[in-house]
Amino acid sequence: MRAFLILIVVLAIALIVGDRVAVAMAQNEIGRKVAADYNLAQQPSVDIGGFPFLTQAVDGNYRDIDIRVGDWSGQGLTVHNLDVTLTNVAAPLSDLLQKRTSNLVAAVATATAVVPYDTVQGFAPSGVESISYSPDGLRVTGTFSVEGIRVPATVIVTVAPTDNGIEVTPVSVQHAAGGPTISLAMLRRALTFTVPLQKLPLGARLTAIQPSAEGLQVTATAHDVRFSNLE
Repeated sequence: MRAFLILIVVLAIALIVGDRVAVAMAQNEIGRKVAADYNLAQQPSVDIGGFPFLTQAVDGNYRDIDIRVGDWSGQGLTVHNLDVTLTNVAAPLSDLLQKRTSNLVAAVATATAVVPYDTVQGFAPSGVESISYSPDGLRVTGTFSVEGIRVPATVIVTVAPTDNGIEVTPVSVQHAAGGPTISLAMLRRALTFTVPLQKLPLGARLTAIQPSAEGLQVTATAHDVRFSNLE
């Protein structure tokens, strides 16, 4: 009986080891594919969720795959902390192990990243001196030219995803003490601008933006993502 129990333990360990080896190979191949297609300086970290891996692999379906890219540059700007989660992924194990990831399909890809405020400021109109987060909202300070008049002010703005990227729109203005006042409508015409981040890797388009102390926390989603269609 003891020998039988030892045999069961040994087999269990072998299965676990084999499972971890297989998942490591699959994760490495997905990371290699993403790094190659997006010209990343470093291969991203990939984590295939669920245990055991081999039962998912035999079925060819995976609950979720997390891809941690870090910094990513595209569309003329750089974002930080880029993470992508693929859910309900279909991919034959034989393809992954033989370095064929083109057949991998995810029902949904959700990407999150941080757009630093110095990047946002790079697309702002002249006169913007700083962009920062505050409890009142996103604050833009500077001296703005409206119909030939230079007006120092602090402006509270909102950010929203559009087809063209992140649209920044003034919603209130705090004039400098003793300085001239200007209407919000005029300031909107002068200060509304767009950061041209239309999508993140895997074709994920912006769906939500939230200001934070670190920068703009952006979320993007895509559906029916096929690795064969990666740019």
